[in-house]
Amino acid sequence: MIEVVTVNVGQPSVLAERNGTRIYSAIAKHPVPLGTRLWLSSGNLAGDAQADLSVHGGPEKAVYAYPSEHLPAWEADLGEALGDAPFGENLSTRGAMETDVNIGDRWRWDDALLEVCQPRWPCSKLAVYRQRADIQGMMRSTGRTGWYLRVLEPAEVTVGSPIEVEQLDEARLTVHDAHVAMGDRHLEHRDLVAALAAHPALAHEWRQPLRDRLAGHAA
Repeated sequence: MIEVVTVNVGQPSVLAERNGTRIYSAIAKHPVPLGTRLWLSSGNLAGDAQADLSVHGGPEKAVYAYPSEHLPAWEADLGEALGDAPFGENLSTRGAMETDVNIGDRWRWDDALLEVCQPRWPCSKLAVYRQRADIQGMMRSTGRTGWYLRVLEPAEVTVGSPIEVEQLDEARLTVHDAHVAMGDRHLEHRDLVAALAAHPALAHEWRQPLRDRLAGHAA
């Protein structure tokens, strides 16, 4: 079982203004009260939305989960208290980490079924939100990325309900493995890159670059 510490949602709002242009984002999320029932669709949780659908949201980024176990290290690194949903996560979890969560694992949350499909590589809006130009690089270098899930079976979920790991993917390729593979520009771990490039549960936006890299560096 995986504990859901908080469930967080947000709507697009003005994140910053640059050169007269407003930057909108829904990265600033707030916790939903315990006991609240929310509809979880194939696109997102009720009450949650995205400002730029070309790079956020959609079936392969329906829910973003982040391990609460990382937060003390982040607070030490950044020298500040982080508050609620500091990285725009929908689910703050306890009991699951990038090194033991597999691409393709299936999670049962009440009647909804979710599938782990990719790590997160943050966009520039995280830097604006946290007011740290280096935070994208820090997230990637530490591997404290969290992961996205697709929704295979939409359903109503209750805030406070735990998540059951219903099925472990047999390939045992972890979120951390996918992170390592994407950063492996010179194919030092070709077998790992190839395995992930062939994994049907890995999100297309991660799988295709790995395939292209392998094709461009044919053995």
